Amino acid sequence: MGYRIVSKTELSENLFEMRVIAPYAVKNAAAGQFIIIRVDEEGERVPLTIADIDKGKKELTMVFMAVGYSTKKLARLNAGDEIQDIAGPLGIPTEIKNYGTVVCVAGGYGAAPAYLIAKAFKEAGNRVYIIVGARTGDLIFWRERMKSVSDGYFITTDDGSLGRKGLVTHQLGELIRDEKTGHVMAIGPVPMMKAVADLTRDRGVYTVVSMNTLMVDGTGMCGSCRLTVDGQVRFACVDGPDFDAHKVDFDEVIRRTSAYSDHEKRIDGNCRLSLNSQ
Repeated sequence: MGYRIVSKTELSENLFEMRVIAPYAVKNAAAGQFIIIRVDEEGERVPLTIADIDKGKKELTMVFMAVGYSTKKLARLNAGDEIQDIAGPLGIPTEIKNYGTVVCVAGGYGAAPAYLIAKAFKEAGNRVYIIVGARTGDLIFWRERMKSVSDGYFITTDDGSLGRKGLVTHQLGELIRDEKTGHVMAIGPVPMMKAVADLTRDRGVYTVVSMNTLMVDGTGMCGSCRLTVDGQVRFACVDGPDFDAHKVDFDEVIRRTSAYSDHEKRIDGNCRLSLNSQ
């Protein structure tokens, strides 16, 4: 028995939101975790971050870009169809507590998991700001949903077609300059997260990143998601995906990601949100 699709919405070109009935995953899921799906019996394993959950309806929401064989196959399914397998929730949930003021920074479709995390921080009593960046305004989605869980919502685009022209770090720098900030959470492309970490390190603001390393099995067996944190080897799937941004060796992560870039373009199922782009 598969997992029934409740709805599918195209948020922008090749970017889809899909809601699925997944009772076990929803019952145990928390902000920051991920799932691994197989579209059918012959399908490869595709890790995707959990974008939203509705415990009452037992519905799980995922957002994905149809860029490779498996995600294009997933995008061809519609409401009423079924997904073969959903494994999860996997990974350690984001640590949620009251920091006073929290800024969630998202690049590309990292905005999807950022919503659930921001919502959790808001429910914990924090003042929450959300900054979302993308190449162009057409890639910005869930605007009203983001506003509903934040005290301030900011958009930056590379081309200036929506919101502020520039990078997320420009907006972040102003925010943490003007208001005492207890915590920054960054999700998206590795270069963006590195830039956020460099900025907040200089300002002395505690920062966590959700790492987008390569991933195959999601259980720590394959080792493809390894990275170095505070001089120690860690695995994003079981030790993360969240890590102290100021302790991550981003240069190593970028080198490993670049080495597999051609492979990622051919087989998107072996990565977790690694094709995000800001």
